[in-house]
Amino acid sequence: MQNDIIPLTATSTLERVRRVRQQKMVQRVMDKDTTVMVEDPLENEMVLNMGPQHPATHGVLRVLIKVDGETVVKCIPELGYLHRGFEKLAENMTYHEFIPHTDRLDYISPMSNNVAYVMAVEKLAGVEVPERGEWVRMLVCEMARLSNHLLAMGCTAMDVGALTVFMWTFTQREKMYDLFEMLCGARFTTSYTRIGGVANDPHDDVLSAIRTWLNDEFPTMLAKSEALVKKNRIFIDRMAGIGYVSREKAISLGLTGPCLRASGVEFDLRKHKPYLQYDKVDFDIITDTDGDCWARFMVRVREMHESMKILHQVLDKLSTMRGPVMADNPKHVLPRKAEIYTKMEELINDFMLVNYGTMPPKGEVYSSIEAPKGELGFYIASDGSGHPWKMKIRSPSTTNLQGLKYMAEGSMISDVVAIIGSIDPVMGEADK
Repeated sequence: MQNDIIPLTATSTLERVRRVRQQKMVQRVMDKDTTVMVEDPLENEMVLNMGPQHPATHGVLRVLIKVDGETVVKCIPELGYLHRGFEKLAENMTYHEFIPHTDRLDYISPMSNNVAYVMAVEKLAGVEVPERGEWVRMLVCEMARLSNHLLAMGCTAMDVGALTVFMWTFTQREKMYDLFEMLCGARFTTSYTRIGGVANDPHDDVLSAIRTWLNDEFPTMLAKSEALVKKNRIFIDRMAGIGYVSREKAISLGLTGPCLRASGVEFDLRKHKPYLQYDKVDFDIITDTDGDCWARFMVRVREMHESMKILHQVLDKLSTMRGPVMADNPKHVLPRKAEIYTKMEELINDFMLVNYGTMPPKGEVYSSIEAPKGELGFYIASDGSGHPWKMKIRSPSTTNLQGLKYMAEGSMISDVVAIIGSIDPVMGEADK
């Protein structure tokens, strides 16, 4: 197979690998002989379980695959092994009490989960968030995107054998956790967002530390990691042409986020349905047309550059504007502790909200944001009491895993690992 030797020129390498891979995948399916002969046991099909406890499934995911030799003939992803029941839990606690539970959905990016949830509650209750509070929310949402894509980049590389990239990206995520700790006092499960705003106004020292990290350590690491994988023959061979999804199929499967944009669909809620202050910042929607594992990987890498661009604009804005970060709405917004200890009215408001919860009017609402993995939406139905009557969560990991069956069938067993990494699921929000 001398003609399959791949040169180390990036563009031609990717095109050639994709072409060869896709031809081989099609040929494997076309050459499939469904007749099982006793005389030829090597051609027998076999059913294998990948997971639900497998290091390559990114959580408690069971992938049932039927293989013919090394070729995946049938693939069935099975979700639900965590039995978390977040949606039912939400119906038995107040709107404020549920905020910490959103940290545990996509636990790689809890900051953006908080924002998505409280925006739905605010839409239901008619709460207006101060402008500075919205800019601070944008700050933590884009930092959550960086944190998510760093882990996706590192884990995907590790899944196919490149451990160095994982160590580099994980080190920078630890730096981010230091910044989160400076911001709100917590590293992992932050619960930073509140109904009506955010828990506290970031100090100038925190904003300065974030800017220093964005200017120095992070871009240096990102450039090194990109250089390590973008021309690596083994990495390209494991990713390019694998798990192909066309534009039409991505839409019909309901893919979202980088998985959708990697198939050529230019859709981003921050642009097409702007929320917070995203219509006031400049950034590009990153897309690719190849629809394979490599495209999904590179979309996330390029999105990190756009998030850095947004973060610099947000930091510039926060350094020049002043104002409250919490709404003045005693009926729905918890008062500050200093006011609770000194004023009777605030003490009464705090008592009512903590014991009975904020009580939005009867009705239903759906609100969503462009989370790191895609569209994260909350549907809330209110009966006028202090807790939701019904809540449903549209999690991007659930919708994106619908594409695993289509991506895996016709591939090799080892390709399934790369495909799952390129989808970047977190089972905490898939098994909601």
